Order: sequence, then C-alpha cells, then structure tokens
Amino acid sequence: MTTTPPRPAPAHRATRLPFYYGWVVIAVAFVTMGIAINTRTAFSLLYPPILEEFGWSRATTAAAFSIGFFASMLYSPFVGSMMDRFGPRLVIPFGATLVSGGMALAVLVTQPWHLYLTLGLLVVGGSICMSYIGHSIFLPNWFERKRGLAVGIAFSGVGVGSILLLPWLQGLIEGFGWRRACLSMAALTWVILVPLNFLLQRRHPHDLGLEPDGDRAPDGERPAREAADNVVDPAWAAVDWTLARAIRTARFWWLFLGFFSSLICWYTVQVHQTKYLSESGFAPDVAALALGLVGLMGIAGQISIGHLSDRIGREWAWTVGASGFVLCYIALLLIGRYPSPILMYVMIAAQGLLGYGLSSLSGASAMELFQGRRYGTIFGTLSLASGLGAGIGPWAAGAIFDATGSYAPAFMLAAGFGALSILCIWKAAPRKVRLVAGQAARRNREAVTSP
Repeated sequence: MTTTPPRPAPAHRATRLPFYYGWVVIAVAFVTMGIAINTRTAFSLLYPPILEEFGWSRATTAAAFSIGFFASMLYSPFVGSMMDRFGPRLVIPFGATLVSGGMALAVLVTQPWHLYLTLGLLVVGGSICMSYIGHSIFLPNWFERKRGLAVGIAFSGVGVGSILLLPWLQGLIEGFGWRRACLSMAALTWVILVPLNFLLQRRHPHDLGLEPDGDRAPDGERPAREAADNVVDPAWAAVDWTLARAIRTARFWWLFLGFFSSLICWYTVQVHQTKYLSESGFAPDVAALALGLVGLMGIAGQISIGHLSDRIGREWAWTVGASGFVLCYIALLLIGRYPSPILMYVMIAAQGLLGYGLSSLSGASAMELFQGRRYGTIFGTLSLASGLGAGIGPWAAGAIFDATGSYAPAFMLAAGFGALSILCIWKAAPRKVRLVAGQAARRNREAVTSP
C-alpha cells in the first residue's frame, strides 16, 4: 500500500469568526435536514390527492418516488465529487434549487412522466445533495472528539422538521389544494436553504483558519496531536486516499456490505410496518401513529447513539443500533401471533431509539478509515450501497409476501441482514485506524498509570 507523509494543514488566514464555528455548521445542517428530507417525504401527503385528481393507478403514481430514489442512488458518487471540488456552500444551494424547482413545476403536471420528472427526478433525486449522504460527506470534518454527537444533532433536525412541517403541509393540502402546497414548499425550501447554506456553510474548518472541535492550535500542531492521541495505524492514516486506492481495500467492501445490509433493515420496516400493523388488528390511525412515534423517538436515538459512539467506539455503537432493528423485527413477528400494544411500543422504541442512531455513524465510521481530500468521492460511492439496500429491501419484502402470503420470512431475512451489518462494521474496524475520543482517553490514562 503506497503511503505519503501527512500533509500539513493549510496556513491559517486571519478570521473574526468564533472558534467554535463548527456548531454554526451543525445548526445550519439541522435546519437544512429538517426542511430537505421532509420536502422529499411530502410525497406521501401529495400522493392521495394526485391519485384522486388524475385517476392513475397506484403503481403508476408511486413510481415517481421509486424513480427519484434510484436516481438519487446514481447521483451519489457525483455529489461526493462535487462536494470535494466545490464544497457544501455551492452544492447544497444547487440541490435546494433542484428540489424547489421540481416542487414548483409539479403544479403543471398532466401526465405521469411529468410527475416522474418533477416530484421524482428533481425533488426526490435532487434531495441527495442535502440528505444524510450529502451532509455525511463534510460534517465529520468539523469534529473529531465529538464527531458522532455533532452529526447526530444535525440529523435529528429531520424529526423536528417532520413534527413542524408535515402537519402544516397537510393543512395547506386540505385548505387550498395540493398545488398550493407544492408552491409553498418550493418557496420555503429555496428562500431559507439557498442563502443560509451559501453564507454560512463550509466544507472544512481549515477553510476558515479554524480547527476541528473548536480547538485553538497553532500551525502544524494538529497532525502531531492526532498521531499522538488517536491514530492507531499511522501507515494507513498517512495514505492520501483516493477512490481507486480505497476500492482495493477489504475495509471499503466491508463498509459497502454493512451499509447495504443496514438500509435493507431500515427501509423494509419503514415501508411495510403500517400495513402490517393494520392487518395484525391495530386500527389504521394507531398504525399511522406508530410510524410518527418512530420518527419522534429517532430524534433522541440519533443524538444518543452518536454521542455513545464518541465514548465507546463506532463498532459498539453500531452493534447497539443494528441490534435495535433486530429487536424491532422480533417484536413484529411476535405481534403477528400475539398482537398487543406493549409489543408495538417495544417495536417503536427499538426502531427509533436504537435503529435510527445508525444514521449518525456511517459518515463518522467512513471518515475514520478514509479521511482525506477525496473523502467525498469515496463516501459518495459507498452510498451506492445504501441506495441499493433502501431500494431492494421494501421491494423484496413485498415480493416475498406476494409469494408466501406472509411477512414473516421477509422480516426474518431483514433481521439477518441487521446481524450481518454488525459483523461488517467489526470487520471494517475503524478502531484499528483511529480511536474515538473516549477510547483515546482510556488508552492515554492506561499509558500514564502503567509501570
């Protein structure tokens, strides 16, 4: 494996910005995620009135979301490359323009292909620039010791946004029609996200003469401190990682398989749980409430699992989060035989408080392995696995149900993929390259106290 000496940090430029500007970056990401992801999610609210107006089949209409989702999967490597080259202050406004343009043009829809272009390719597809994937490319740069916590806080904006925006949007649909709702969401997305990100968002603290975690370190000190504090494998950490080098390592493919497996777990239950609960004897409004509670608990889950990973390591935190999905599927299987509110709340808590925490770990884990100038391209390519898992999981579960008349085989298979994702993250072993803050502190204490 070819190695190069660590590159010194760029010379610091004079700046009047606060040394803890990283939390400004997180706050901007919190707002952006809350609006962007829920603009994409709004398709589920627009779906019924569009069906009613045009009389298209459910499959024809729902295909807009699927087309957009698979398009976003194909976009992800290019988004990573664009982030490396232009940074989030240009890429995120570009994504916001695509999404708001798609929402505005949706009012002109008269044919299914119009829907695929607007709400599909532009809204769902364009949201990749502002999604979990887009933000995971640069947010980990701003923090080292609190990386998991910071990313978890940023991503929790999705849950807060769903509580605030989706009821407002539903009220607009009921009061003024789905077209007025689309125009309102388009305006909100563009007016807030474009200037906010262009003015305040940056790719790396060094771009502003700052340090990760708000540290005040003189030039040249940070690389030495990192090597002393948390680097376990100096040869690996010294590599100037490119995509070509990364894909020749086993660690890249263990992460790829781990991301693929975890997203099968995530989206299989997210898509099918409401229907499953209804068919298991729960009232439709209770089944819908369960989905909302999962998102609400996901706020705490993303923050707490992210923070936990900074203390005990990405592998252990991933084990906790993925085990939440396994427990979720066990509860669902039991609900099929013994439906009860207690089991439903166990399923909700396992999925939201534990499983949703995985979103704060993927970027942090990949950053610890492939940190460098081309990290965006590398993570964007890894994210192909996430898109594949998210697309294949729900479809496969539906196909299994059609063939067997039961969700049980699909849920057992999804639980197995959850266990597989745990194995994959341990095989990728970020801890063997860089320790998280809690692990590094324990190692340093042991070194001081040992004879």
